[in-house]
Amino acid sequence: MSQSQSQQRDRNRPAGSGTALSEAYDTALLDLDGVVYAGGEAIVHAVESLSTARDGGMHLAYVTNNALRTPDAVAEHLTELGVPAEAADVITSAQAVARLMADQLPAGSRVLVVGGEGLRVALRERGLVPVESADDDPVAVVQGYGGPDLAWGRFAEASYAVARGLPWYASNTDLTIPGARGIAPGNGAAVEVVRIATGAEPQVAGKPLPPMHRETVLRTGAKRPLVVGDRLDTDIEGAFNGGVDSLLVLTGVTDAAQLLAAEPHHRPTYVDRDLRGLLTGQPEVTSQGAEGAFRCGGWTAGVRDGEELVLEGEGDPLDGLRALCGAAWTFAGDGAFGLDTEKAVAALGL
Repeated sequence: MSQSQSQQRDRNRPAGSGTALSEAYDTALLDLDGVVYAGGEAIVHAVESLSTARDGGMHLAYVTNNALRTPDAVAEHLTELGVPAEAADVITSAQAVARLMADQLPAGSRVLVVGGEGLRVALRERGLVPVESADDDPVAVVQGYGGPDLAWGRFAEASYAVARGLPWYASNTDLTIPGARGIAPGNGAAVEVVRIATGAEPQVAGKPLPPMHRETVLRTGAKRPLVVGDRLDTDIEGAFNGGVDSLLVLTGVTDAAQLLAAEPHHRPTYVDRDLRGLLTGQPEVTSQGAEGAFRCGGWTAGVRDGEELVLEGEGDPLDGLRALCGAAWTFAGDGAFGLDTEKAVAALGL
């Protein structure tokens, strides 16, 4: 097991570092939705933070489970937002599932596609032929996020083909996707429609599963990567599975209560409000001697009577959250989580 893997598996509290993360790691593997942008608009502080990290020598790679758009389209959008990017800087779950399928299907195979142009382009790059109907003699079915206007009939086509016994693939199974107006259904919700109709199970390529990690490593060549994301069940678990460190930003779907209740494979190495966290060292979280008590900045967190997570002190609320993570994760260990966290989270105002 590598040192990074050991850190991921043995850690019970957030790590501390006096060195800026952009200096400690050579490559940031950045999720997009909820991290860099939401609903087409840049998230606050994202553009300037990424510019500073890049100018300091950090390689930026954009790793997304969203299979809707092509890498060219994603790179163009990032550039328009003020984050210069090339198609080669973008890795999508469409690319990961296309490689997975190409490894298992003969070249030139016809594949029924339920999704967007990003998925079709990725399949063609791997020598597979996208088709639109279950009656077009496909040998497999693949689903990827198709946007809010994807017609209901597309799920019927997928269900007809899967029910005939064709192998079924999914780019990813994120149940939700963040947007400018809030949280919307993601590709995982669409996959559930076909699963309910057929009783079948797809092979999945996207985060947190190995095909996506493999695709990312092959395309970036990162030596000391840092995964940056907003989701515990994709970004952070994917980092855990790959044995690399991670930064959770609180600009997407994960809130403080969900972070405190995280199982070991969902616990990030670092946590910050937004991408400004790349530019700073993370403050140390220290044990205070008493079982389950931890301190970060001006805050001390502990467990009262084995039931309630408590927080005392003042200062940056984010330091309070880091201290709470230390106490909650140490209390929970590798088992079930059963602490009352409501008062402690409310005191932070995050």
